[in-house]
Amino acid sequence: MNDPIALFSDWLAAAKATAAIAEPTAMTLATATKGGTPSARIVLLKGHDETGFVFYGNFNSRKGGELTTNPKASLCFYWMPLSRQVRIDGAVTPVSDAEADAYFATRERNKQAGAWGSLQSQPLGSPATLIARAAEIEKQYDGQTIPRPPHWSGWRLLPQSIEFWQQGDYRLHQRDLYTRKGAEWEHALLYP
Repeated sequence: MNDPIALFSDWLAAAKATAAIAEPTAMTLATATKGGTPSARIVLLKGHDETGFVFYGNFNSRKGGELTTNPKASLCFYWMPLSRQVRIDGAVTPVSDAEADAYFATRERNKQAGAWGSLQSQPLGSPATLIARAAEIEKQYDGQTIPRPPHWSGWRLLPQSIEFWQQGDYRLHQRDLYTRKGAEWEHALLYP
């Protein structure tokens, strides 16, 4: 297959169809500071197509700060029951306000309030403080739509490379690497 986006879609569909995979869209997002100090965390993939891979969060968080100062990232999916892994590297840009607003509107109300209430990545004295902050937002917007906070949005990673790893017998795994060359993808096999 010469289209890694279509191949990813097939692999994601297989993961979604596998009952043993509780959250098939869970991916490790690796970022780095401007100076190169790495950090990683699990986030959820909220969309993908030829324009990139989309995820959401707080711009004031550690990941938000790192993506602002060093807009490059890596994604890694590992679907153990399928013995498959996908690694994606590329540049990251914010999604449009319209796209972020549309996605935010689909979130459950308590998650919308939580986006306002959380000072993500900042010290928290007590979980009760966060609960109270979110409850205050729910009260403030009682009977109204909760708008998207200005500090909450999404990012799109435009892949420069996508690697598909399939476990093989005796550690003879198959690794297919796709590298973007302009509008085309170049394919190569890698030793495991």
